[in-house]
Amino acid sequence: MQDKVKILFVCHGNICRSAMAEFILKKLVHDLGAEDAFEISSAATSSEEIGNPVYPPARRKLAEHGISCAGKTARQITPRDYDRFDYLIGMDDANLRNMKRVFRNDPEGKCSLMMDYTGRPGSVADPWYTGDFEETWVDVLEGCQGFLNYLGY
Repeated sequence: MQDKVKILFVCHGNICRSAMAEFILKKLVHDLGAEDAFEISSAATSSEEIGNPVYPPARRKLAEHGISCAGKTARQITPRDYDRFDYLIGMDDANLRNMKRVFRNDPEGKCSLMMDYTGRPGSVADPWYTGDFEETWVDVLEGCQGFLNYLGY
């Protein structure tokens, strides 16, 4: 049996973008009937939100699409995550810089940006600052779909 594809989504606090990515990808993978082929999680680069649940507007946006994130609490990345996960996907350049600092400059090339898997590379809109959770939903959904396409799903 082939090993699972292990993905860790990363943003600053792990209460909006990376958490949304975790649960959107889990839903897409579920819809494909491929849950057994994946391990999907998310984490923060900072310690600011550790232990906090997904931010209420992000929870509501997921719920609008029938996606629950119940029980998810923010955690911070650790150097061990580099060995555990195959793909470490950040939401913006600041996340990527901080990830590479923790992950010894990414010697195996595991770190990337979410929007690199789309036709419009750049940052995932940060709803903490924009207040626009719909824009973030669109970015993250497109990124997750692009990532699955990249993997051949």
